[in-house]
Amino acid sequence: MAVNQIPVTLRGAGLLKEELLRLRSEDRPNVIQAIAEARAQGDLSENAEYEAAKEKQSFIEGRIAELESKLSNMQVIDPTALNAEGRVVFGATVRFEDLDTSDVKIYQIVGEDEADIKSGKISIASPIARALIGKHEGDIAEVSAPGGIKEYEIIEVLYV
Repeated sequence: MAVNQIPVTLRGAGLLKEELLRLRSEDRPNVIQAIAEARAQGDLSENAEYEAAKEKQSFIEGRIAELESKLSNMQVIDPTALNAEGRVVFGATVRFEDLDTSDVKIYQIVGEDEADIKSGKISIASPIARALIGKHEGDIAEVSAPGGIKEYEIIEVLYV
């Protein structure tokens, strides 16, 4: 993977492409229309609708540029096509047990843009993901936490 490439799962790439399409085909034309309507109201120096529409346009254009940059620099990884021989890698789903509490958690390791702890997706940059990467079923991953070292036993590694 080249230095500037951003890893993203197949699902994450699809979500970014959908957002870019929506911004270009819906949000951008809507804000242009709102600016035209606000201009038609006359004096722009005290026109709150015009200022709000211009701010929204600036945000949309910035987000479009950000998404285009990310999409051009990303490396799409399909977790179902991985053959990591049971090793935890980007895109893998890991079931592991907290050795202190016996809580079992299941997380997929994903890119920063698609991380969502509530839906079981953690960023590759997170301390837990960094501790899990490269381990196999049965291995113990140690994570430095504010309360000390947390130990997790890897129960299962899935490529789904």
